[in-house]
Amino acid sequence: YDFYRNTCPAAEEIVRSSMSRIYSQHPDVAPAFLRLLFHDCFIRGCDASVLLDDSHGNRSHPIERQAIPNRTLKGFDRIDTIKQELEDHCPGVVSCADVLVLATREGILLAGGPFYPLFTGRRDSIQSYYADAMAEIPKPDDNVFRTLHLFGLRGFDERETVSLLGGHNIGKIGCEFILERLHNFLGTGQPDPTISADFLSEMRRNCGDSQTSSNSSSGSPLLMESTSLTKSDLGLTYFPQLATSISSGSSFDTHYYQSLLRGRGLLYADQQLMADERTASVVRAYASDDGSAFRLDFARAMMKMSSLGILSGSDGQIRKNCSSNLDQMVSV
Repeated sequence: YDFYRNTCPAAEEIVRSSMSRIYSQHPDVAPAFLRLLFHDCFIRGCDASVLLDDSHGNRSHPIERQAIPNRTLKGFDRIDTIKQELEDHCPGVVSCADVLVLATREGILLAGGPFYPLFTGRRDSIQSYYADAMAEIPKPDDNVFRTLHLFGLRGFDERETVSLLGGHNIGKIGCEFILERLHNFLGTGQPDPTISADFLSEMRRNCGDSQTSSNSSSGSPLLMESTSLTKSDLGLTYFPQLATSISSGSSFDTHYYQSLLRGRGLLYADQQLMADERTASVVRAYASDDGSAFRLDFARAMMKMSSLGILSGSDGQIRKNCSSNLDQMVSV
């Protein structure tokens, strides 16, 4: 705790004040950072490898940011803004990996989520892992067994997995991520048979009638998209508006789980949590609670997520520019 107390004692306060200013103008930064953190930590740990930009390295090798699940990630410029403020105060001290985990925590708190303590002292990767990102980021059309497998490889049990997916209660999801579920589920040329007729009609009507999508299975089931939309009165608890982007909600509560109980999960991977009793029992518990159990479990799971596979000591580096290595970037 408080790793920078001697080298940059104001580090966490700088992140906090920067996030407050950014969030006041761009509240979508909270789900954007949550998704960035997930995609970073899920691949070889929380090492800021997803932030690396090929324009500063070897162009002959693909990088994580080019992997299909990462092409819709947002918030890189906001991370750069916070990092620059830290560089102005404490040059070359605070890692980009720490900036991302701290800024994500502050974003969740600003969005109404729980506070959770974090260790600091992470260092930044000198490599980017394109192949891993292509293969191991969960997809919106994954079944519950695939989702549990991928989370299990990172040490998360069923309850932790369900709590982390509860991050879907904020942010918005682009319609392109569900079009195949609405029109060509698993290549059948038909919609997902588990969607009720009225829900299918509602999603089709509000997402348009396009039959194809090049990106519909390319994301991860943790905050596909985050763009600003005004709410409409559709009477849906899981998302107040369906349009080119779909709001999953504006409050950090249990409406996500209540919607799954009603069979109105937006993503197939979400609704699949009801297909296995190990996860369905957790969904029911969260949905029937006042939100305190979910918030506590989510905070604990985020602490665990933020500590996956960290680099410390003499491993890695401290980047001054989050998109560029100090040395030539190697992509594997």
